[in-house]
Amino acid sequence: MRIALIVSGSAKGSALTAYAEALSSGMESMGHRVDILDARTHDARSLPGYEYLAVLSEPVSPFSGKIPEQLPKYLAMAGSLVGKKSAAFIRNSGFFSGKALSALMRAMEKEGMWVNWSENLLKPEQAAAVAKRIGS
Repeated sequence: MRIALIVSGSAKGSALTAYAEALSSGMESMGHRVDILDARTHDARSLPGYEYLAVLSEPVSPFSGKIPEQLPKYLAMAGSLVGKKSAAFIRNSGFFSGKALSALMRAMEKEGMWVNWSENLLKPEQAAAVAKRIGS
């Protein structure tokens, strides 16, 4: 399966790189083709061409349940994502990570995506294990 892993950190150089690499390697070990896309720099119009979308983000601060502002805008620019299977992942970093995961899922569902997997990730090793179950 062709999977787009969309990464949207709250700041440039965030800790999401290790999580994205772990998710990607876990999915690739199951035979999937994974492209890691940065929501800041990548053109969102190519997203409808993927079979599955995985979104990885983090709360904007340890005391906030909000996701980065660029992520909903990025998904809105993609065109038609209605009915696209997807997964939502939040790096657990603070007191309101669960609230941030809900905000991420709402942003994805607003664009018509079907979120069939969601997870708060505590460490990159957990991300690799979770990624092996995607698409099965």
